[in-house]
Amino acid sequence: MERQKIKSILAEFLGSFLLAATVVGSGIMATNLTGDTGIQLIINAIATVFVLYTIITIFSSISGAHFNPAVTLSFLIDKQIKIKVAITYWII
Repeated sequence: MERQKIKSILAEFLGSFLLAATVVGSGIMATNLTGDTGIQLIINAIATVFVLYTIITIFSSISGAHFNPAVTLSFLIDKQIKIKVAITYWII
């Protein structure tokens, strides 16, 4: 496998991990902060938005930041990526 593909796959894995950790972590933290479900959702959403913006900014130049499978599908339909790459991103 060529070096750029490895970097791209690692960027997708790390970005997906950071996004998942943020959603779970902010959910746990929000639960500890308040019992109000509405405020918990707002805290979780704000944390997710800021982390998603950050990881897209960091990883978009490396892998395209395909943290949402729908993004990968749209790139595949538009023929900007190959089917092998799309499947790899979906597996990650």
